[in-house]
Amino acid sequence: MTAFELFSDINKHLLEDSKPSIYLNEVYLDPIFKEHPFSMLYELKKTEQSPTHHPEGNVWNHTMLVLDEAANLKIKSKNQVALMWAALLHDIGKPPTTKLRKGKMTSYDHDKVGAELSKEFLHTFTDDAEFVNEVYQLIRYHMQILFVVKDLPFADIKGLKLNADIKELALLGLCNRFGRQGSDRTKEEKNIEVFLQKCIGS
Repeated sequence: MTAFELFSDINKHLLEDSKPSIYLNEVYLDPIFKEHPFSMLYELKKTEQSPTHHPEGNVWNHTMLVLDEAANLKIKSKNQVALMWAALLHDIGKPPTTKLRKGKMTSYDHDKVGAELSKEFLHTFTDDAEFVNEVYQLIRYHMQILFVVKDLPFADIKGLKLNADIKELALLGLCNRFGRQGSDRTKEEKNIEVFLQKCIGS
C-alpha cells in the first residue's frame, strides 16, 4: 500500500465508519504508519498525558475516543470531511510540545504547533487549500473553548470568529471533551453552550 492509498483509505473510514478507531488501530501496525507524515500520528501513542485530565492514557487513546465521538456527531457538521480530519489530527502538536514541568505533564501551544503540522500532513496528499485551511483553523482554535469558558487571558474570541466557524469549532470541542474517559457529558454540553453564548455576544 502506498502513502496515497493509505490516506484515501483513512478518509473513507473517517466518513463511513461509526467507529473509525477500529480501522486506525489496525493500520497503526502497518510499517508505512511509521513514515512521514503518518509518523505524526504514530508518535501519539508514545506521548503520555496528565492522568488527572486524561485518565484514558496516551494521546492516541484520547484521539481514538474523540474520533469515534466525531463519527457519531458529524451529521451536525457543514463539512464532515474537515471535521473528521480535524478530530484525527487535533492533537498532533502534543508529541513535540509535551514536557514535564514541576511534576505536571503539559503541552503548551500544542494547538498552534498542531495546526501547522496538520497543514504539512494534508498538503502531502491534497491541493485543496480551502479544505486544508478549514482543518487548520479548527485545530488552531480548538483550545479556545476552554480559554473562553474560563475567561483566561489568552482567550481570543475576535481571532477565532474571524478565522473559524464557531459552530464547527464547538462541535469539534464537544467531541474533544467527550473523548475523555469518564467525562461528564451534561457538564461538557453546558460548557459548549457557554462558549457559543460568549462568542455570539462578543
